[in-house]
Amino acid sequence: MATALDPAANMYGRKPGRSLAVAFAVMVALFAIGPFVTYPVFLMNALCFSLFACAFNLLIGYVGLASFGHALFFGWASYVTAFTAKSWGLSPELAIVAGMAAAAVLGVVVGSLAIRRQGIYFAMITLALSQMMYFFALQAKFTGGEDGIQGVPRGRLFGMFDLSDEMTMYAFVVVVVLAGFLLIYRIINSPFGEVLKAIRENEQRAVSLGYAVDRYKLVAFVLSATLSGLAGSLKALVFQLASLTDVHWTMSGDVLLMTLLGGLGTVFGPVVGAFVVVAMQTYLAPFGQWVLVIQGAVFVICVLAFRRGIVGEIARLLRVAL
Repeated sequence: MATALDPAANMYGRKPGRSLAVAFAVMVALFAIGPFVTYPVFLMNALCFSLFACAFNLLIGYVGLASFGHALFFGWASYVTAFTAKSWGLSPELAIVAGMAAAAVLGVVVGSLAIRRQGIYFAMITLALSQMMYFFALQAKFTGGEDGIQGVPRGRLFGMFDLSDEMTMYAFVVVVVLAGFLLIYRIINSPFGEVLKAIRENEQRAVSLGYAVDRYKLVAFVLSATLSGLAGSLKALVFQLASLTDVHWTMSGDVLLMTLLGGLGTVFGPVVGAFVVVAMQTYLAPFGQWVLVIQGAVFVICVLAFRRGIVGEIARLLRVAL
């Protein structure tokens, strides 16, 4: 039954195994040599968005729920982490936990309302609630309004590791992102994950088999929101800033683009998509607003030429699951 419900198993005739281990080892090796080749802050930014995209992919790729408001969890976790670190003087690990907790609470509230609907109605509910919280962030005093929360201290991790050192901060971000990546992989390959795939493929059949579909959806939504919050919290510490950009609806659009570009429902696709989009935003910055036009053109080309996404097409050509 699991094979019948798993597209990767259908396409390649077997469950992901050695190919995933090799791909993971290559990814870790690239992360290890990355800061010696390019700017570490660029890599940390891409890593934060990689985790965000993986968390988003958990919801849209494995449950089939397209949220247009995931910036809500990413941005508000960023605000809470920045505020607690700067105003309350919390250590970085506690500030991150506070941000994740805020994202989880928001996930429960938004998820409880949104999962009552499907398709475009689900998407519109998440977008509407996200926009409500955006305008609240714009007016609230503790968020700093249009100025955001600036000068967020990175602090000392567990009182031992000084995160103001760039390489130490990079190592911390890599460890957290890899841990989040492995957690997501474990979720999608657990019995819980198989039920999520069953819901995605045929929700009515899952209901007829006795599964409490709404509960599974809500748990998946909260997990996705919490991991998105982890990504937002990391970004606040990396840039020492929490701003309105993180809660704006365009951030939800960016993570959707990353996921689709890399490969919806693939394990490594969101990581590749995040690096491609962040690289375009960084290295095409001299083009100004034309960056959005270029991004749109690249997106259209990829949708037409790589219908399964970059990683999805590579996996198809190599006949492996990625």
